[in-house]
Amino acid sequence: MELDKIIRKRKSVRSFTATNPSWKYISDAIESTLQNPFAGNHNNLKFLIIEDEEIIKKISKIAEQSWISQAGILIVVCSNDAQLESLYGERGRIYSRQQAGAAIQTLLLKLVDLGLSSCWVGAFTDEILKEALNIPQHIQIEAIIPVGYENPEHKKSKPHKKELENSIFWENWNNQHRPALFKEPKA
Repeated sequence: MELDKIIRKRKSVRSFTATNPSWKYISDAIESTLQNPFAGNHNNLKFLIIEDEEIIKKISKIAEQSWISQAGILIVVCSNDAQLESLYGERGRIYSRQQAGAAIQTLLLKLVDLGLSSCWVGAFTDEILKEALNIPQHIQIEAIIPVGYENPEHKKSKPHKKELENSIFWENWNNQHRPALFKEPKA
């Protein structure tokens, strides 16, 4: 599939069929994230794969989002800021968030490429989720990614996204008009 088609096809799915995706697809999708750019080439990300139905239900309750329990697999994306902070100081934490966001986007796009559906979930209580999954306190939970096959009975069209011209400024903030291509010569 071409990249533009994958990008346009990607949407947040919150209703899944009972068919579970293959862990090999999940592994392929995570492997794709390893090609992302990393500050100083230091990958600080870890991925926790959850296949156990009871644990998935527990996470669904922790996140207070019942639809998560329908997913066949959850990917919990985590990061460890320590190395980046030791190398880059306070900026290391910013780099860590940037790396996690880029990796999550790559993961979501690869899942679409593999014929799977998912959703980026960021609403959960970190401390409770860390305790439930035995995640050390110094590790950041970046996202929960429920993965499965979209339920055709609850299929929704992708919402219309913001127009390009409403997202770009030129030369300074709030200038939405591109400067003239041909400028008058200076006298």
